[in-house]
Amino acid sequence: MTANREDVNSVTGAFDPSKPYKIEDLVGVINDGTSSVSFSIYSTPEFKEIASHQMSVPMISLKPGWCEQDAMTIINKMYRCVEVAVGMLPSLGYKRENLVTLGITNQRETTIMWDSVSGEPLHNAIVWNDIRTSSTVDKIIATIPDRDINHFKDISGLPISPYFPALKMLWLMENAPAVRKACEEKRCLTGTIDSWIIWRLTKGKLHITDVTNASRTLLMNIGSLQWDSTLLNAFSITQKMLPQIRSSSEIYGTVTDERTSLLGVKISGILGNQQASLLGQMCIKPGQGKNTYRAGCFLLCNTGNTAVISRHGLLTTVAYKLGPNIPATYALEGAVAVAGHALKWLERQVRILPRAEDAETYAATVTTTGDVYFVPAFTGLYAPYWQKDARGLIIGLTQFSNRHHIVRAALESICFQTRDILEIMYEESNQKIDRLQADGQLSKNDLLMQLQADTVGIPVFRSQLFDCASFGIAMCAAQADGVDLCRFDPDKNDYSNIGYDEFKPASTDEQRKHRYGKWKRAVQRSFNWSIQPALKVSPNIVPTPKASVSLLIISSSGAVSLNQPRYAVSLVSNKGI
Repeated sequence: MTANREDVNSVTGAFDPSKPYKIEDLVGVINDGTSSVSFSIYSTPEFKEIASHQMSVPMISLKPGWCEQDAMTIINKMYRCVEVAVGMLPSLGYKRENLVTLGITNQRETTIMWDSVSGEPLHNAIVWNDIRTSSTVDKIIATIPDRDINHFKDISGLPISPYFPALKMLWLMENAPAVRKACEEKRCLTGTIDSWIIWRLTKGKLHITDVTNASRTLLMNIGSLQWDSTLLNAFSITQKMLPQIRSSSEIYGTVTDERTSLLGVKISGILGNQQASLLGQMCIKPGQGKNTYRAGCFLLCNTGNTAVISRHGLLTTVAYKLGPNIPATYALEGAVAVAGHALKWLERQVRILPRAEDAETYAATVTTTGDVYFVPAFTGLYAPYWQKDARGLIIGLTQFSNRHHIVRAALESICFQTRDILEIMYEESNQKIDRLQADGQLSKNDLLMQLQADTVGIPVFRSQLFDCASFGIAMCAAQADGVDLCRFDPDKNDYSNIGYDEFKPASTDEQRKHRYGKWKRAVQRSFNWSIQPALKVSPNIVPTPKASVSLLIISSSGAVSLNQPRYAVSLVSNKGI
């Protein structure tokens, strides 16, 4: 698969011009992720990627905790990726006409509001991990009699959290003048990235989403798979603004934008990127689960046709719906907000890593963390804790601790957070997960994969595709009625073009229990950290500016304050804690 660089071309094979053009049907995939957008082309029936192009999409952060992207940059770079990848086809022995259908997979929860008349965005896209809506969450909860973040969970499968689009839409309507004006004039449309892309590809003809993306909005009824009036009223959202909810696999229409060489190609598949990865890992039986390791982690477990409502902090989501008349398949999900982000933080903010990619080398120089634990709750904690006021800490430092211990602790934090989710999945799904499928760019780290197996006590099988989302949506689009290029086979263990690396646990039950117990103690200490009392400040005292990153480092002895540009770190004694 393609690497994450500004421009990446991937071409396999070469075409002999003396031979006739190939006649196989091809499937195109648009994949919009958190940091990049790509277009890939797959051959059938073996579903091998034959061409792709990827471009990075910059993040815009106007304030600490705010994450935005330019919605038109996503579209423009998407079109560029399409043209480059399609331009490779003649050299591979194919014609553009071989490309018969298109699937779209996308970063979920990222929200866009746009003008239905001009087609222009009314504001930058608010990215899934943006936390500006924390105060909006507090306002919503204040109106609920029981003040319970899980008040709507039986309806939606989700807690009230800044993570979900309902809060982002409400914030934009209250704080973005252009959005507010468009709403008053009834020309405002909204949706997740998939809706935005399809609306542009069809020149406004289709305003749709699929059940997987809709299930992440906090606006869809998890049982009826339709927008829910109770939820719409709670967040002041008008249904006319929202896309129509469709299945994940059907022919929705065709591309009508003359700007792209995809003109006339069917659109037949939509999946949120983590659900696409679940399909790409062939987790199509209840009890099968996967974890995608990237900037964050996303662990999904297939629960079949039953929507299991978690009472311990997991999300109930739609895994896929492979046709309008086919029942939905559900999943339990746990999201880890900070995985690869923690390594980037060690590189860019604290600067104890030359590059995030060097984490494996640094961590391997020590055999343990030296009893150091790192809780990377930079923007709060997601499942199963849902503590928006938690903040990061590093605890257990001694005079012998060094950067290598901290880097290894950062890797272990990813594994512990994954175990947090698996523990609840075991309990609530009534399914025994006896192996963990792994993918994502961060899964290339062999030490991380071994630590993961040692932490959860089951084998980890790493897909050699690393990113299975494009593969999954390619098959999803190809199996739609009217396209009929494949069918999912629950009894087929794997596909010939997918290889796996197995990592077996090397730790004992006692070792796992001891280390996990200390992790849970560290997590508890991170709770309620960002709650600030209302302090009266003397007019003669200049308040200390807020740092862009809050991190508490707890040591076994001593206290020291480090103040450097872009971050602030305090070391305090753990006596009395």
